Amino acid sequence: MTTARTVYTLSIALLLGALAACGRNPFAVTWTANPDTVLLYSIDRPELNLPSAFDFYPAHRYTVAVEAAGATGNWDLALGTEGDSLVFLTPEALGANVSAAVTTFPGMSLDELTEAPSDSAAYSYEEPVPVRVGTAYVVRTRVNVSRYGARCAYYAKLYPLEVNPDVGTVRFVYDVNPACNDRSLVPDNPAP
Repeated sequence: MTTARTVYTLSIALLLGALAACGRNPFAVTWTANPDTVLLYSIDRPELNLPSAFDFYPAHRYTVAVEAAGATGNWDLALGTEGDSLVFLTPEALGANVSAAVTTFPGMSLDELTEAPSDSAAYSYEEPVPVRVGTAYVVRTRVNVSRYGARCAYYAKLYPLEVNPDVGTVRFVYDVNPACNDRSLVPDNPAP
């Protein structure tokens, strides 16, 4: 058993060494642009089980009904209503102990966002963030465990296309960097 394990370990080390010598990182993730559009409904609407939150985790990328069983903390950003305005809410803003966060870039387009802030103080964790057309947003996902066992946050950028406070809906376009803890917001490859 020990000999087989040693041979296996040496084989893996040689393979990784060969790949590194070729200039390739075997764990590198290539980001191909994959923008998509989402419609969220305010959690303050009277109907239940409408998609009011979004999970930006790269392997998921789907809407979530916050009231659904098992939804607690399994999303990164929700839509709420505050007065006559719509706001983005993180799980912590709704009482879940989850580390997702959001920050704003007024006057910037989606393409102008090239890197997520490294300063954690630049993000909102518990405060509602007003939703406005003409403002780009960066979302740092809740921490997840990658397929390699690393603790990862992922970074997404989004841009509201339609904000309708009278109906309680927001439609936005977004894309997510699939590389663990990589703050770049520029895909390696354009959309196919």
